[in-house]
Formats: sequence, C-alpha cells, structure tokens
Amino acid sequence: MKIGLEIHVQLNTKSKIFCGCSTSTSTEPNTKTCEICSGAPGSKPVLNKEALHQGIKVALALNSKIAKTTFFSRKSYFYPDMTKDFQITQYEIPFASKGKLENINLRRIHLEEDPGALIHKGSTCLIDYNRAGIPLIEIVTEPDFKSPNEVRLFLRKLITILEYLEVYDRKSEATLKADANISTTGEKVEIKNITGLKEIESALDYEARLQEKTPASKQETKRWDPDNQKTQTMRTKESEDDYGYIFEPDLTKIELSKELVSLLKKEIPELSLDKMSRLESEYKLKKEDAEVLSSEKKLAEIFEKVAEKIDPELAAKWLIRDLRKILNYSKLTFKDITLEVKHVIELLDLFQNNKINDKTTKDLLIKLTQESFSPKEYVKKHHLELDSSNLEKFCEEVIKENKKAVEDYKSGNEKSINFLTGMVMRKAKGTANPKEVEKILKELIK
Repeated sequence: MKIGLEIHVQLNTKSKIFCGCSTSTSTEPNTKTCEICSGAPGSKPVLNKEALHQGIKVALALNSKIAKTTFFSRKSYFYPDMTKDFQITQYEIPFASKGKLENINLRRIHLEEDPGALIHKGSTCLIDYNRAGIPLIEIVTEPDFKSPNEVRLFLRKLITILEYLEVYDRKSEATLKADANISTTGEKVEIKNITGLKEIESALDYEARLQEKTPASKQETKRWDPDNQKTQTMRTKESEDDYGYIFEPDLTKIELSKELVSLLKKEIPELSLDKMSRLESEYKLKKEDAEVLSSEKKLAEIFEKVAEKIDPELAAKWLIRDLRKILNYSKLTFKDITLEVKHVIELLDLFQNNKINDKTTKDLLIKLTQESFSPKEYVKKHHLELDSSNLEKFCEEVIKENKKAVEDYKSGNEKSINFLTGMVMRKAKGTANPKEVEKILKELIK
C-alpha cells in the first residue's frame, strides 16, 4: 500500500492572501469580500507578506530547502466556488521543497488562495465567498505512508509543529484538509477535500479495504461521504496539464534572500521534538511524560513554570493525569481557559506539604479551570486542611464499631481495609490523608 498526501492548512493571518479582507468567516455569508478576492475585472492582487513569512517558517521547521526565487501561477478552475475561473497558486517553482518530517519525505510546500465554500441544502447549492482568498499552504508528501494509521500519527505531529509556530490553531475557524492518493495493487485513486484527522483516517481505511477486494483499474477522483462513511466517484482524475497553468501577470517574482530566511529562522521557537528531549533530560522525566507534555505548547509552558517551585515528577503527574483529563472531559483546550500558574503552584504546594489530600486537590484543580482564586485562602476558609490530631481516635472508634471488617482483614481480605479507611474518612469529614489513615489502621489492628 502506498499513500501520499496533499495537506491544505489555513494560515493564521488577519487578512486574506491577496487583499485586505478579514479572514474571519463567522459572519453573514458574502460580507467579507472585495473586487480582488471576487476576481472583478481590473482588480490587482497584492501578496500578504505575513502569509509568505508564516509559510517559510513552516518550511524551515520541516527541514525544507527554500527557493531563491518563486512566483505565482493561475490554475484553470471551472467550479462555482472561484468566481474568476482560476486559482492563484504556485506550480512551477514552489517557495520550498525537499523537506522531511521524521521518515516522511516532503516533495514541496507552496502558497495558494482558498476557494469559497459550497453549502449543499437538498438539491440546492449555496456559495459563501467569505472564505475565497484565505491564505493556504499546501504540503505535498511523497507516497511514503504504508497505512492510514501512519497518516494519522504524522498529521498529529505536523499539527503540533504548526501550533508551536502559531500559524494554525485547531480550535479556531481554521481548517486542515487533505487530498489523499492511495493505491494497493491497482491504479491510484485520489480522495478530495477530507477534513480532520479522524475523517482522513476513516476515508483511507475504507478505500484501502475497497481496493483490496477490487483493485482500481483506472485513475479516478473520489469524494468522502462522512455521513455514510464511504467514498464516491466524482470524475476521472485530471493530469496537471488539464489545469492549464500560466504565469500570474499581476504578481511579480519574489526574491527570497538569505537575510530574510535567516531572520525568519531566528523567530522559530523550540519545537516539540526538541522540547521533549530537553524536558526528559533536564527534569529527569519519563520519556512518555515528556512526550505528552511537549505535545501541547501551552501545557509545556505551564509545566516548566510549575516545576520551578514544585517537584517536577509530581507536577507532571498532576498536569498529565488530572488537568488534561479535566479539559478533555469538558472538550476544552488550554486556550479556552484562564488558568493562573501561580494558583496551580499554590495548590500543588499544599498537596506536596500534606496540607490537603488527593480528593481536595482534584476538586480545586477543576475549580481553577473555571474561575480564578487562591487555593490557600479557599482551603482555610472552608476548613479543608488535613487534621491529623484526631486520626488515631477516629481509627480506634471505627475498629470498635466494625469488628467483622477487622476480622475479615485479619483473615486476609485486603479489601476490608478500604472499607475501614472510608469509615474513618467519613468521621474526619474528608480532611484526612487516606494513606495515613490506612497506615494507622494497620498498626492498630496488629
């Protein structure tokens, strides 16, 4: 099996690639357009330099070779989502080529404009041109993938790099789409415009199973139907010649100087793979913990600030096991919440010094993702600090009140100690450390 991808990523710019229209699409349809992005006669496009600079940073992060000179072309485009009947893209000389991400080779990276959005309602097709002209980078891989699962893992790593560079945000309006070329033993089939990691993997899984039963006898283009989870034939696949590329006369050639590339390279932050290695060595973390922490830029930033005051292993445990779990359950990301690091440090310091137990720490961590407050003051106000002064007395009372459970424990039933611990915690109204309670109980029962 061979799979190659053409990945389209909407860049994080405020304006479109060739005009000053806003890239926000969360408005009334067809209100973020002008003569340039709608292709009116006589209109002249002007390149958004920020889109070019973001694209170069992505290319450098993906170990690509930057061209000395590049230019734009017109791609003949006979579909209603592009009013001028051509798309401004790059074909002959992309701005970057010969990149690599781990074991996957990248053929080229180029800039282009996004078409408008087709909205199908029954037999009617509506068009919203707000999206037309939003800047895209297209990342074209070699057919190096051997399975749909390998594609999904690659895209996750790519998205992490894009988010570290702050050129893409999976929680924003921006989208990541892919055209996937797949062949098993027959001809190549292209699946167009698949949106999102889950759907990309599902589409490839379906087409792979289909081709294993009936190898493709001709090259064709298909679409992915996410509702019915199957591919559908659109047309016989075009060759590049069918698009009739010509030089875009309204845009000049672009010189990409060594000075510009060097300047942009300096703006690239420490990326996820390098950060993972550093977290592992500097903070003596397990490799899997360093990998999880570095998978989200904001999470890694929070960890490093917390680890200045809190034991790194303890900080990693709470951030990975609990904080991420809380956010995942609520379908939130770190960008969706206002979490003050000083309050996380304060909370974990209370736990680290045995001032509060595990349950209280979890409850307050959840609360910190919803509102800002001082955990120290909250614990004091609500009398949540651990009180060990009456623990032995409570343990003695529970042993006297639950003789059968005590005998069961003496007979080898380890679960009985959990019951007895729970009874003590009830008497202590949750302000005790369960491990300390269990230790006292075992000593008294002996």
